[in-house]
Amino acid sequence: MSDSMLKKLLIGVIGTSHPDPKISKIAEEVGREIARRGCILICGGLGGVMESAAKGAKEKKGTTIGILPTDSPFSANKYIDIPIATGLGEARNVVIVKTSQALIAIGKGFGTLSEIAIALRLNKPIVGIDTWKIPPLIPLKDPRKAVEKAIELAISSSYK
Repeated sequence: MSDSMLKKLLIGVIGTSHPDPKISKIAEEVGREIARRGCILICGGLGGVMESAAKGAKEKKGTTIGILPTDSPFSANKYIDIPIATGLGEARNVVIVKTSQALIAIGKGFGTLSEIAIALRLNKPIVGIDTWKIPPLIPLKDPRKAVEKAIELAISSSYK
């Protein structure tokens, strides 16, 4: 697989807005791995897992996109390169899922649960770390392996 092809992959990171330190650390590592592999991180652009993942991606010079629930691009966390102000509130979760080629869920918030449900409904590939275990979501423990699996699923689902 060429680097130019991987750079086109949009890997979504979804997760709780109020993570404990362990979940924040996992999200940062996921963000670093996404960037290290040349993929673009897409998330909800606010705090919690979204901010931690974007922070990790920026540490590795990655590109981040935030699909914001508000009307203002200035509501994005400081690690978002491309803020997209939708004004859609939580309905922006559909935009995150539809835009992502694969998703990684981290943590167990109810917003995360709704995003997982949307992904499953839309047949989007999804892996999870410390999250709701709802098949066909693939539960994994290691951030590196989760990103590898998400990329593999994104590539294979892109050619169906």
